Order: sequence, then structure tokens, then C-alpha cells
Amino acid sequence: MAKILNGASLPNIPWQDKPAGCAAPIWRYDKNPIIPRDLIPSSNSIFNSAAVPFKEGYAGVFRCDDKARSMNIHCGFSKDGYNWDLDDDVVIFESADSSDGKEVLNSQYKYDPRVVFIEDRYYITWCNGYHGPTIGVGYTYDFKTFYAMENAFLPFNRNGVLFPRKINGKYVMLSRPSDNGHTPFGDIFISQSPDMIHWGEHRHVMSPLGGWQSTKIGAGPIPIETDEGWLLFYHGVLTSCNGYVYSFGAAILDLEKPWIVKYRTHPYLMCPQRDYECVGDVPNVVFPCAALTDADTNRITIYYGAADTVTGLAFCKLDDILDYVRLNSAV
Repeated sequence: MAKILNGASLPNIPWQDKPAGCAAPIWRYDKNPIIPRDLIPSSNSIFNSAAVPFKEGYAGVFRCDDKARSMNIHCGFSKDGYNWDLDDDVVIFESADSSDGKEVLNSQYKYDPRVVFIEDRYYITWCNGYHGPTIGVGYTYDFKTFYAMENAFLPFNRNGVLFPRKINGKYVMLSRPSDNGHTPFGDIFISQSPDMIHWGEHRHVMSPLGGWQSTKIGAGPIPIETDEGWLLFYHGVLTSCNGYVYSFGAAILDLEKPWIVKYRTHPYLMCPQRDYECVGDVPNVVFPCAALTDADTNRITIYYGAADTVTGLAFCKLDDILDYVRLNSAV
């Protein structure tokens, strides 16, 4: 049996057993969506968001597009991972750099956040509007006070996803260089940093393949460390006659050299099929941004955005996913 490494016991993980007759390695929560588009008074939509264990429950950062259609992130808390209380006010960042705080805090928009606990704090990354999209980086200790750091990269970039620990003494981040619009291309790259500020050693990880992942790909939730490698859920985009279709699959990356792809799914794990995934502000989207794990049972719960409008849950078991990736690999 495979093991989740660097993982905690999470007995209260949101969970629903696999439905009878389901042959797929991943399945949806039957009460999706768990977060409606109008959970808070200001929101037009709530999606592409991230959650982590926090105290006796969960905390998270959520993409909320408001009724003026401005994109920003909000904080939220939950006792059970299903029912969330979100702050109607946007997250306000303080500068982590007192020498030029105004420039650090310069942002036209924020969206698609990820969050991960590393060492002594919760790091947040997001797509930050700074003369075009780039990777914003911040942190919090308590989900009450938030600090913004320097942007990780130059514009244009999206889908900045940190690994949950240093690798060979360095912080490591995946990203997807892009353009200033609805990018019709995109490979996943990896970068390293000694201090979470200066990023370099940029290396290529994966390119689009074809089919559901033929136009562009991007990292999803924080990679999960297992004894077989880093399990990475990632989204892929197909350009259909009716526009983009976002699905997601998974890859297994080498533990010490995570730019090496050991296995990668040729078929998708999940594609837009339910009404709430096919109908919304952006039709035909499933977009995973967070994964919770219980190291005792190898259960994995995935938070994903649906149709750029609402938030849903999906579930899987580590062994089933690893077996599926290996047996259906395009590598």
C-alpha cells in the first residue's frame, strides 16, 4: 500500500464513500455544489478556491468575483469542510517589506488562490494583477492578519503552486507562463528559491499532449508527497468548437527532482458533466485548487471550481489514483 508522506492524521476530513457501481477512481459529492455563487452578499460567484486544516476545523482563501465583476480573494472558516462562513470583505494584505510597501501591495486583481502550510506559516499564492497577471505570494499565521511579499515572477504567469516543504534546501513552485489574455497555450514549469523571494533554476515539467489537455495545462492543488513520488493533480484545456473545456488529470513527479515526470494520465480523471459544471459564467469547467489528505486512511478530498461559478467536492483514495495514473500513463 502506498503511503502519504509529510501528511497528518485528518479523521474529520470531508468524505463520502464511493457510490455503488462507480468504476471511476474519483467521484463527486452528491450534494454539490457545497458553496453557491451567492453565499455572501457581495458575490457574483465563488470558485477556484483553497482550504487547509486549521485548529479544530478548516480555513481557506476563496476567489469571489463581486457584482461589479471584480476579482478578489476572501477568507473563510468551516468546522466540517462542507459548510463555510466567508467574510464578505476582501482580504487586506499588509506589506511584508517595510522599505517599499506601496509597491508590494500594488494589485489590480487577485484570483485562483492556493494555500499551504510550510514550516511556521500558511503561504498563499494567487494570480496577481501587476501590469498583467503574475504570481502573488503572501502569508498568514492566523487567517486574521495577512502579509504580501514580492511577486514571484515577471508578468505573464498563472497557476503558481508551492510544494509543501523545501526540497534539497529550497522552496519549489510550479507555474504556467502565459500571456495577458485568455492564453491559448501553456506548459508547466518549476522554479526554486532559497528565501521565497528570489526565484530561479526554472525548468520545464510538462507540455500539453492532445485531447482533453491539448491547448494548455496548469498545476492544481498543492502536490501530495507519497512514497512513490509527488502526486500532482493538474487541469488541462481542450479547445472545442464551442470554446475551452477544462478537465483534470494527475501526474507522479520524482520526489527529489520534481521536474521529472514519472507517470501522467492520458485519459482525464474528471471532466465537466454535471449541470453545475457545464452551465455557469464560464461553461464546461472543472478546476481543482485544493486537496485535503488523511495519512491514516489515504483518503483525498478535492475542492474544485465548477463553471467559474460555484465550488464542489470530489473524493478518491491514494492507491486507486496512483494505480490509475501508472496504468493509464502517457509517459
